[in-house]
Amino acid sequence: MGNHLERITHLSYSELPTGDPSTGDPSGLEKEELRVGVAYFFSDEEEEVDDGGGGGVGYSMTPCHSQESPGPTCELEYSAFCSQECIFSKLRENQDMTVYSAKTLLSMCKPGDLVEILSNSQAPHWAVYEHDDQVIHLHQGQIRKDRLTEIGQGRHGRIVNSRYRFRPLPADLVVQNAAGHLGLNTGDICWTNSESFAAWCRFGKREFKAGGEAHSAEQQYFLKVHLGAGGSCGGRGHTLVFRSLEDMIRERRRVDASGAVFRSQ
Repeated sequence: MGNHLERITHLSYSELPTGDPSTGDPSGLEKEELRVGVAYFFSDEEEEVDDGGGGGVGYSMTPCHSQESPGPTCELEYSAFCSQECIFSKLRENQDMTVYSAKTLLSMCKPGDLVEILSNSQAPHWAVYEHDDQVIHLHQGQIRKDRLTEIGQGRHGRIVNSRYRFRPLPADLVVQNAAGHLGLNTGDICWTNSESFAAWCRFGKREFKAGGEAHSAEQQYFLKVHLGAGGSCGGRGHTLVFRSLEDMIRERRRVDASGAVFRSQ
């Protein structure tokens, strides 16, 4: 797949609309400047990375032994908006970015929690924690149940309940949403990746489904990518514009798949 992170940090962003450099608020964007951001970082020949199925591309159930002794954390940070409302935040200033071994993570999880498992050169894998070491997740085109300690072996992860800013459903309903889709395969699944499925289970919003919302000029999504050490690039960030939440998630996951090095606790 190549060193995507190096390519990203060396791109010229002169063509991209940029909001408030300190907050990521896109309110300063003029309408005529808005552009769909799906193709800004990656061209069509790039390898698709998701969990929706086909060829096993994306999250792998096989541990990567090179990740058993991780180094310092180095991750891109994001903030996302729908119109003027912040709907997603992955910023050190307001999120706990610490990652843990699967065994430690298991002791922290409660039913209905969203769990993010991180791997080098892959998009993060999301799952819904059920109980007793069991998680429900979308993996290679199937909604399935596995042990957290098995899918997290040799990897590190964290609980990401507050990553999205939507009002969550009660924990029992989150688990019910996930369990009610166990066994579904590609032809019956309306989510394109594990994150969209897990987030739908917790928040119940149709926007997480493929084709779940009507595209309109009035409703657009703004994704600010924070580059450089500490989540910024000289105090600046760059904003991309998308027509749907699904498009924004898919592109952000492609960027995440550039790879990162993680610190265990």
